[in-house]
Amino acid sequence: MKERKYVILNERDVKRTITRLSHEIIEKNKGTDGIILLGIPTRGRFLAKRVRDCIMEIEGVKVPTGAIDATLYRDDISRKDEQPPLKEMDIPENIDDKKIILFDDVLFTGRTIRAAMDVIMDFGRPMFIQLAVLVDRGHRELPIKADFIGKNLPTSLKEEVKVSLKECDGKDEVVIRETF
Repeated sequence: MKERKYVILNERDVKRTITRLSHEIIEKNKGTDGIILLGIPTRGRFLAKRVRDCIMEIEGVKVPTGAIDATLYRDDISRKDEQPPLKEMDIPENIDDKKIILFDDVLFTGRTIRAAMDVIMDFGRPMFIQLAVLVDRGHRELPIKADFIGKNLPTSLKEEVKVSLKECDGKDEVVIRETF
């Protein structure tokens, strides 16, 4: 089997995209009051932290930031031979009546996001939940739509979108891999 790889976002593009997402979040929410940033591990958590740092530079405000693990809420968990390991769960404060911004690296079917929203709702009743993703590749199976999108990237089901971030992969990059 052969493989083609295309770099969609390089390190500079990723940084610029995170800066733009940060500005969009501030603008849409009319500031930072009541915002909590929650990332889906692994890369969603790092994206949330980077946006937190960028908002700090822009607004001078440190927004509460954490992570939620939706592993046990996934609708395919019973189909797995082994239980997947739990990842980090860190909700920094009470979420009741807060503006939750949920982060993930790639939006695909929408099933991970649905599971993450279930987790959030088990912890309280936020004012609302907004979704921020670095890449939206399409192919939704559920009616889930991102509020903040770094890059719309229509793909075929034969393609794989791989997000790499320095914190866990040693570099910032988004690539598409196609096997044929």
